[in-house]
Amino acid sequence: MNTQYSVNKYFIVYSHFIVNISVYLYPKIIIMETFMNPFRPGAGQFPPYLAGRTQEKADFQKLLEQQPIMQNLVLTGLRGVGKTVLLDELKPLAIKSGWYWAGSDLSESASVSENTLSTRMIADLSIITSSFTVLDEQRNLIGFNRIPERKDIKADYAVLNLIHASTPGLESDKLKRVLEFVWDVIKANAKGIVIAYDEAQILKDKAEEKQYPLSVLLEVVQYIQRKNIPYLLILTGLPTLYPNLVEARTYAERMFKVITLTKLSDDETSQAIKEPINKQGCPVTFSDIGIAEIIKYSSGYPYFVQFFCREAFDVILQQIESGIEIPFIKISDFVTKLDVDFYSGRWSRITDRQRELLSIIATLPTANEEFTVKDIVTKSNDDSVTPFKPTYVNNLLVKLIEAGLIYKNRRSKYSFAVPLLADYINRQAERRELWDEDEPF
Repeated sequence: MNTQYSVNKYFIVYSHFIVNISVYLYPKIIIMETFMNPFRPGAGQFPPYLAGRTQEKADFQKLLEQQPIMQNLVLTGLRGVGKTVLLDELKPLAIKSGWYWAGSDLSESASVSENTLSTRMIADLSIITSSFTVLDEQRNLIGFNRIPERKDIKADYAVLNLIHASTPGLESDKLKRVLEFVWDVIKANAKGIVIAYDEAQILKDKAEEKQYPLSVLLEVVQYIQRKNIPYLLILTGLPTLYPNLVEARTYAERMFKVITLTKLSDDETSQAIKEPINKQGCPVTFSDIGIAEIIKYSSGYPYFVQFFCREAFDVILQQIESGIEIPFIKISDFVTKLDVDFYSGRWSRITDRQRELLSIIATLPTANEEFTVKDIVTKSNDDSVTPFKPTYVNNLLVKLIEAGLIYKNRRSKYSFAVPLLADYINRQAERRELWDEDEPF
């Protein structure tokens, strides 16, 4: 293959070996055991090197220094931009600054009602309080000359749950009392408490069921912070999260600093590619052409960077073991695999008419940024066999928001909730055209 004429389709990955007898005799065993693939494209998996996000961490550090706490934090962004990874990175920063950390992923079951939300929070807070003694209980044993037995009562889940159950009033009153009690227990040992929840976009009020878990959370946190009790709330989720907060309580706009994570710069992406394999003796090294191709196809989205790098590393290592001196990779093969692994499941769950609407949106010049109902209707009238009316577009967009493919941004325009979804849709259209051309007459 002449690589000088194939830079758009292929990239070269050079290799080197440690020169010693053991590698010469047993190259396959030594390479596979010593050099495991460092790249991790799984959901929420911490990357081998966290590129960028320096400003975001600095902003969080400022929030920890507030006296009193007046702003909380919302981390939002599309899928695959590294929200969960950054949240995990903030935890040690908080602990190092003298804060306790409680929280977890929010599940559908935790957001069903006000009570289930309280149960979730009590369970999370009990982890940091369960080592603290709140009462010494003395029991007199039956019999002569028996020494009274003393038992320490810890501030565990059972105790917190008892406080919650015995507090009169509404669910918010019960939760306020629990949070006050928790702070009384640990305040001599901590500067404050961070309560952090990932996937918080699923937390919504349900007026038809008379359940308002999101409103309760905001009310309780604001009440606690007005009493100068240092609780800091962090909510992480898709771009629908912040509109949900404002809809639940208008004062949420003043409660939160919103950090929107976007894709990495080219330099940051290059660091994310190079650093994990920039180790002495690593058998795989990506060439400058290869790095440029990964940057191009990933567009700097952290999940895609990890995905392409992991696939490239595995294939190149296999080619090295097969005796290929100058391995090469066809990038389009990875793109096809990405489409199957990342996009196809979401695409398969929507109706044909919804797909048609998304296909129209994907042809808009601003498809990967933002668009309006008017943009869609205008394009529909130009290109579609069955044009979409504005009312119908609105109804379909609501369904697509529920499906997690579209969201309404803060400028009342719409955007894709999945990165580079427009590119995937257009690739699907191109493949259909090729299939149609290949059909026999």
